Amino acid sequence: MPSINAKIYDASTSQKVAFLGLGVMGYPMAGHLAKAGHQVCVYNRTASKSIAFCAEFAGATSGLTPKAAAADADLVFCCVGNDDDLRSIVLGPDGALAGMKTGGIFVDHTTASADIARELYAASKSLGFHFVDAPVSGGQAGAQNGALTVMCGGDAAAFDAARPAGMAFSKAFTLMGNSGSGQLTKMVNQICIAGLVQGLSEAVAFGCKAGLDVNQVLDVIGKGAAQSWQLDNRGKTMAADKFDFGFAVDWMRKDLGLVLDEAKRNGARLPVTALVDQFYADVQAMGGQRWDTSSLIKRLK
Repeated sequence: MPSINAKIYDASTSQKVAFLGLGVMGYPMAGHLAKAGHQVCVYNRTASKSIAFCAEFAGATSGLTPKAAAADADLVFCCVGNDDDLRSIVLGPDGALAGMKTGGIFVDHTTASADIARELYAASKSLGFHFVDAPVSGGQAGAQNGALTVMCGGDAAAFDAARPAGMAFSKAFTLMGNSGSGQLTKMVNQICIAGLVQGLSEAVAFGCKAGLDVNQVLDVIGKGAAQSWQLDNRGKTMAADKFDFGFAVDWMRKDLGLVLDEAKRNGARLPVTALVDQFYADVQAMGGQRWDTSSLIKRLK
């Protein structure tokens, strides 16, 4: 395995980086890299987003393919939809690995399976590259504010090299273990969120049925043991029937599908998670595919 260029460890060094995937998460993440002074080349399947990014951030460039965008980059960041999307932009004649320079580091922020993380880690290693699976938590607001929590799996040296640039859009960037550990940690995160949102939905719906001032109730219980990020940020909007906050039900069902598949392999029992996944299917059937995940309460109203 080629050694990692020592200059990448220096957080003050302006690096040549690529960012593949300019969705609601990737666009602001790539923007923070540009604002931090890095030389950013972007790629997106819909070219108009790449054009808009380059117009907004002076000095940014775009590539027509992942291979072109990744050419000569010290670091290649990525945030796409699922395993198939990820495989398509990493592998093949136009994939990122075909353009990266030897010893380059690919950091994947997609929420995907641990299996694809291990597959791409092995493929990268065989070709002389480094791969870090690095899914994020914090949603669209976290990406826009540069305050994401990043959970990483891979080799320590590659992680250490990628972390300074990654902190441009993060409040925490942590190595959780070997390849796939970042994705497994994100699954733990999604299990927690599924249960929390369902519990909060039932609580808010109960408070409304009981004739309470729900906003006052949330203010009070938010100072006690019931406090959570979900309560603080979604409780009152759930009561107000507002569900346009970025992380869609379709995406949550994709994530929970990954969780449940992994649980089948490792033998974990997830009865609440499996039930909430079906509740989200109910929300989809109501036309709520693009509603925020807090829309679970719509089933109870």
